[in-house]
Amino acid sequence: MASSTDTAPRGRMIAPDMIRAVALIGMAIFHFTYDLENFGFAPPGTIYHPAFLNFARLVAGTFVFMAGLSLVLAHRHGFRAGPFWQRLAKLIAAAALVSAATYVMMPQYFIYYGILHSIAVSSLIGAVLLALPWWALAAIGAAVFWVDFNLAFTSFDHPLLWWIGLSTHWRPSMDFEPVFPWFAPFALGMAAAKLAERLGYWRRAARYHPGEVTGALKIALFAGRHTLPIYLIHQPVLYGLTWGAFLLSH
Repeated sequence: MASSTDTAPRGRMIAPDMIRAVALIGMAIFHFTYDLENFGFAPPGTIYHPAFLNFARLVAGTFVFMAGLSLVLAHRHGFRAGPFWQRLAKLIAAAALVSAATYVMMPQYFIYYGILHSIAVSSLIGAVLLALPWWALAAIGAAVFWVDFNLAFTSFDHPLLWWIGLSTHWRPSMDFEPVFPWFAPFALGMAAAKLAERLGYWRRAARYHPGEVTGALKIALFAGRHTLPIYLIHQPVLYGLTWGAFLLSH
């Protein structure tokens, strides 16, 4: 008789990697538009248009949602401490690098608690909640949204507490994604992964082997598997290209 390991589906699931790849495209569009405005190629205020801000929130929310979903997928057969701490260390190092780089470039708007910081902290919280059923995680996500929309406290106005998200004011930043409300999409991603597991979706999901795909699909799935390094390098590349175009046009 074949063991459960022998009959388990092999290869990576296509859907999560494709969703992350599409989100990367959205993030590149946002950052490129920011660069175009910064160098005068786009009208002032373009990135602050409500539609564009909502687009940015959707992109960021997709990344955070997928981080929660991926946490459950990575540990659905039991918590794997080694891979978890290794990934968390990479996230913390990357977040520190982003903070340092943006402080050097734009100290008045540097990223002190952006998407990488948010995912790192949410991963720690999510690891504690891994045993909860999908409906409890969904309820936690809804509760986080409710708290963010309805509550704020002057006692959280100290700079050391801004990351929680319950302050009445905070320092402006190029990217600010505090626990409230940004743990909500993370928890909802965890809930979605748990519900999909309950419905048997993950065993039926289309899969692939990286060495067997070609063309545009290969590029997209590669991006979906390597979102962190691509996130770190894409904006310096886009900024450099836009700066080069600016110098050539003047």
